[in-house]
Amino acid sequence: MKLPRRQFLHLIAGAAALPTVSRIARAQPYPARPISMIVPFPAGGPADLIGRVVAERMKRTLGQTIIIENVGGADGNTGTGRVARAKPDGYTIGLGHLSTHVLNGAFYSLPYDVLNDFVPISPLLKNSGILYAKKTLPAKDLNELIVWLRVNPDKAAAATFTSTSKLLFAYFRKETGTQFSLVPYRGGAPAMQDLIGGQIDLLVSAPAPNDLALVRSGAIRAYAVFSDIRLLQAPEIPTIQETGWPSLSFPGWFGLFAPKGTPTASIRQLNAAAMEALADPAMQSQFVELGYELFPRDQQTPEAFGALVKTDAEKWWPIIKATAIKPE
Repeated sequence: MKLPRRQFLHLIAGAAALPTVSRIARAQPYPARPISMIVPFPAGGPADLIGRVVAERMKRTLGQTIIIENVGGADGNTGTGRVARAKPDGYTIGLGHLSTHVLNGAFYSLPYDVLNDFVPISPLLKNSGILYAKKTLPAKDLNELIVWLRVNPDKAAAATFTSTSKLLFAYFRKETGTQFSLVPYRGGAPAMQDLIGGQIDLLVSAPAPNDLALVRSGAIRAYAVFSDIRLLQAPEIPTIQETGWPSLSFPGWFGLFAPKGTPTASIRQLNAAAMEALADPAMQSQFVELGYELFPRDQQTPEAFGALVKTDAEKWWPIIKATAIKPE
């Protein structure tokens, strides 16, 4: 059956337009649906809190919900590995920190490359531990502590409850020429209880408000913060540099990552949303109160974050191998 000429031309024109329509349908603006943020630790911990607060604020900028998925296990490696294997389309991102994206690369034999299988999106927060001690130690400051430890080798015990704290104390012993035992704990809370009770001598932990209250009441001592600047919520505690030991600086961090191959345009949008979230005064106050530090604005870019990750790997990987530290 022959079609009238006009109808035939309409059909030809419609067929020619199909590829264009298909391309337009595929080129939807990003993000066009909810984004998953994998937090590689159980709900309720510091990483989970940071992820949820940041995700809630980022959705205002992105116009899409960010769904938190807690995938704990294997010192953060299970969830981090899931991010590495995810489709690089911008709809799966991961929260990570110094351990998951630097230290674990030397501690473990992993099925992914912590430096090359991820694209940095944005650093979020710095977290620096404080060196605490039981109140009965005779040393009044860090240098007196180091002298006492040298004079009394193997008489002190330090609590460790993560691979990071184990690394820090092993590095401390190496740099200061001291010797003391490391006692593993299941968590920071029981370690702090034993520090208060005098069963252990040293502990490195985050600057939690409750712990700072113990310092101010005299229940425990605080010798130094492993940071470049004094903490706003504890300005009376000197930095490790101020005590004369800049090599012992050990600033940790939290940040966002995407699988390798994620489009640059998506990374830029995610970074912009994260930077806008971190610029929110209410969020800033909340995180500072919890003991976290903010990165300067010029250090919140994907490029600056990538450089930080690389620099930390270059510093800590040889130390981990030289000290033969095994993960907790």
